[in-house]
Amino acid sequence: MARAMFTIWALFLIQILAQGANGAESIPGLGVNWGALASHSLDPSIVVAMLKDNGIKKVKLFDADSWTVSAFSGTDIEVMVGIPNDQLSNFAGSYGDAEDWVQENVTEHLHKGGVNIRYVVVGNEPFLESYNGSYIKATFPAMQNIQKAIDKAGVGDKVKVTTAMNADVYESATNQPSEGDFRSGIHDLMKQIVHFLHEKNSPFLVNIYPFLSLYQNEGFPQEFAFFDSQSSTISDKNAQYSNMFDANLDTLVWALKKAGYPDLRIVVGEVGWPTDGDKNANPNNAKKFYQGFLKKMASKKGTPMRPGPMDVYLFSLFDENLKSIAPGNFERHWGIFGYDGKPKFPIDFSGQGQEKWPVAAKGVRYQEHKWCVLNRDVKNFSLVPDALSYACAGADCTSLGMGCSCGNLDVAGNASYAFNQYYQTRDQSVEACDFNGIANIVTEDPSKGSCVFPIEIESSGEMLRAMHILGSILIGLSLFHVTFM
Repeated sequence: MARAMFTIWALFLIQILAQGANGAESIPGLGVNWGALASHSLDPSIVVAMLKDNGIKKVKLFDADSWTVSAFSGTDIEVMVGIPNDQLSNFAGSYGDAEDWVQENVTEHLHKGGVNIRYVVVGNEPFLESYNGSYIKATFPAMQNIQKAIDKAGVGDKVKVTTAMNADVYESATNQPSEGDFRSGIHDLMKQIVHFLHEKNSPFLVNIYPFLSLYQNEGFPQEFAFFDSQSSTISDKNAQYSNMFDANLDTLVWALKKAGYPDLRIVVGEVGWPTDGDKNANPNNAKKFYQGFLKKMASKKGTPMRPGPMDVYLFSLFDENLKSIAPGNFERHWGIFGYDGKPKFPIDFSGQGQEKWPVAAKGVRYQEHKWCVLNRDVKNFSLVPDALSYACAGADCTSLGMGCSCGNLDVAGNASYAFNQYYQTRDQSVEACDFNGIANIVTEDPSKGSCVFPIEIESSGEMLRAMHILGSILIGLSLFHVTFM
């Protein structure tokens, strides 16, 4: 009996220890965005394991890549798949194509032990003003056709269709939430979409970025972008707003109320803070933002107009070095984790505000400990500016700006950083570290202070194979450019 009891207690202890290793808890309703615009992506199985280690139970994808989606098979992680904007016109004009897409990317995964797909996001911020109306005509018809195909497949009760809206689809002339309404140019269309969402019991998905308010408006009070403001407030009817997030979300609530749907469920599709690429984008500010936001979310207080728990997807899981920097250099630095799955700052996904680091990705393999830098023996610096510009045109140099993590380097340091970025992106190819003889490969880490010279990870993704092809072309052009220009 004693031996049997010992065995039972031993098994119980093992179970408790296992839960301690993998039993991290996050706030109910909390999810993360996982983008794929990177030259070297982590293996999906590694990412899924990392999500589980951190207690993250929801993930939002921007496409429906089969390799990525299949990695969630057999897990309880709730998955939101996406349809990119460049596919909207196709699905708007062809129900048959919509039906095929649903079969291949949704119902294919919905089986016992399969993937817990709950949402299809048709388009990503398709009504963004900077798109100049490119997707206005296609978005709603595409939503309708995808919904029709999902209903026909018999999974309409489980899988909901929506679209991700930027906060610029609504506005307030006075900056008071109660003056909120949908943008005039798309007002009627938004009412149709809202009616559709209500009818199908689907949520309104909105992306809210207090950081962008700070970035775009020089006079914007910085403390209002966070959650500990004591001075900056907005008084609106009987409500008091001490942070930008609450004010923005309630502007949407008022817009929905005026459209006739005051109780339509809202899901925040993206919210976050970047860590580089701008003077206000750094790990300390990101830590401060997330700490305040997650504490707020855990409190379940909601906003003045929409009290209660929230459903939110943080943006983003990883840095993405191929994202467009048209909005700003910070676009490639939204990750809570770096490109290699290492956390950048402490963050407590439980919302308790503890000083704890999230669990890093496990099983990540790096390339060799080699870097490409400007040759110390270079005497003719006239070749450096063109070579630096060329390297940055083919790699990510967004950390070199003023106020950024590598903003204090001299000309030689800037060149070395750019050369290394180009070299690493092309899998440390010897040909990618030449620049007409002014660069060389070293084995001593050239990182300085906050400026990290990264070593790229090994990747087996499709993007890497594409970069190999692109790299061969660009290297050839590089040799031609540096030699003859």
